[in-house]
Amino acid sequence: MKHKDGKLIHDKNPRIVPLTVLLVVLCGFSFYLGKIYCPEKDRIVANDVAKAVPSSKAVVPVSMQVKSVSFPDCGVDYQDYTPCTDPKRWRKYGVHRLTFMERHCPPLFERKECLVPPPDGYKVPIKWPTSKNECWYRNVPYDWINKQKSNQHWLQKEGEKFHFPGGGTMFPNGVGAYVDLMQDLIPGMKDGTIRTAIDTGCGVASWGGDLLDRGILTVSLAPRDNHEAQVQFALERGIPAILGIISTQRLPFPSNSFDMAHCSRCLIPWTEFGGIYLLEVHRILRPGGFWVLSGPPVNYENRWRGWNTTIADQKSDYDKLQELLKSMCFKLFDKKDDIAVWQKSSDNSCYKKLDSPDVYPPKCDDGTEPDSAWKLALPSLPKWPERLHTAPERVADVRGGSDGTFNHDDSKWKVRTKHYKKLLPAIGTDKIRNVMDMNTLYGGFAASVIDDPLWVMNVVSSYAENTLPVVYDRGLIGTYHDWCEAFSTYPRTYDLLHADSLFTLESHRCDMKFVLLEMDRILRPNGYAIIRESVYYTDAITTMAKGMKWSCRQEDNEYGVEKEKVLICQKKLWYSKQSSR
Repeated sequence: MKHKDGKLIHDKNPRIVPLTVLLVVLCGFSFYLGKIYCPEKDRIVANDVAKAVPSSKAVVPVSMQVKSVSFPDCGVDYQDYTPCTDPKRWRKYGVHRLTFMERHCPPLFERKECLVPPPDGYKVPIKWPTSKNECWYRNVPYDWINKQKSNQHWLQKEGEKFHFPGGGTMFPNGVGAYVDLMQDLIPGMKDGTIRTAIDTGCGVASWGGDLLDRGILTVSLAPRDNHEAQVQFALERGIPAILGIISTQRLPFPSNSFDMAHCSRCLIPWTEFGGIYLLEVHRILRPGGFWVLSGPPVNYENRWRGWNTTIADQKSDYDKLQELLKSMCFKLFDKKDDIAVWQKSSDNSCYKKLDSPDVYPPKCDDGTEPDSAWKLALPSLPKWPERLHTAPERVADVRGGSDGTFNHDDSKWKVRTKHYKKLLPAIGTDKIRNVMDMNTLYGGFAASVIDDPLWVMNVVSSYAENTLPVVYDRGLIGTYHDWCEAFSTYPRTYDLLHADSLFTLESHRCDMKFVLLEMDRILRPNGYAIIRESVYYTDAITTMAKGMKWSCRQEDNEYGVEKEKVLICQKKLWYSKQSSR
């Protein structure tokens, strides 16, 4: 299977590699890897590796050491630095289909070895649920939307705060009334049938925020922007969001996963380029899922005057859209006022008609990898919340996966999280809202905290076994990612980062220093990290963390196993030396 940017996802599941084999590999190549991945001043050296195991009964843990290091301040110009979607590098890429806004990560020699500072006057974010409706202006000091969209009530600046009244281009009466109408059109939004959604062109994520109160978990998606900072506003509010754009690369989500996709005047040219953008929506929607569109050309009969066009042009655009959707086995489900709803067919007979060589878009052939656009034959899922702890059939597609391994993982994380809450009592309080599980298997950690006032972005390595479909089948959200690169988010967007054996699994590919610097970039000041790791790495991580102005303490895991420890870390709030504070 391939990731959205063409990277291979290995079939091998690194979680099942025995620790002893891993230690032998690490010992044998530690010096070699150190030369490849670490500059001389930060080289990691293993102490007496050859003497690590004196006998089969008494195992002496091996530790990795690193010289103390202090990372400098990047400077105020980097306060909103997003390395792989950096506007300063856009000129290097083409404008066709907005490819310059896609992920383009800097080469190794351009990576920053510094700490991204907060804006001048940054404050600890307002706590959830108050944050849904307001945030500190100095935390996201951009009022372009406030000035340009003031008549649409996306947000309003009042004193030291931004307020979010829930307006939008297509919902002048407020997002609540807009979603009420949508629920009338789609009854499955009320009974647990629809649990996961994606909002393309999300604005400040008011739609996704409203759905949280209705039991629907939404990934809000918008590209990096010089002015609007849409995703940054969403995450500051405590609403799930990620940087991204539908263009030439696949979105970092598995096929057949979202129950609903939404576009409210997101200005995506759906019928252009052979319908490629709708093909991507079709790919990530599960059979029977819904695509919701408001804005041009829906309701063109009454809206065309405000769109600076003609009624004939808008009718033509709507007819083209209908024809394209029909060719992709969508059917118009319902339509009222400014909202139109199409449903992706779950009937294979429609797709059999696409076998003809002259149809367009064509059906993928049998040799296409599993995340192809036309793959079907998925079973129906239990409604939410029953699906959370029910082993989905797609767990069998995972190497070594079964109902038994799923249930074991589910039970294991209940025990682990109970222990975490003893070590870090802030979990479950208003101190922690935005959470990331940096290398999940089935989303077990996220499932174990489902009753807490937080949400979890589950990350599956693009080089690991593809378990993300199972995460979505449970009614959780997540993304593929390669931790050798920067994550698709703004700085200071997560309250808690959880990493389970991340360095053990990825250190053969990724420089640990850059992974930790990336964790620092996306972690909010005063935010926490739980790093569950082999004792081989804990001392080195602690040393580097100290150089990032983190404080860490080492704790036993829930079973007191000596080979594995749990680091509880907290990031300090500090300001740039260039700040006027």
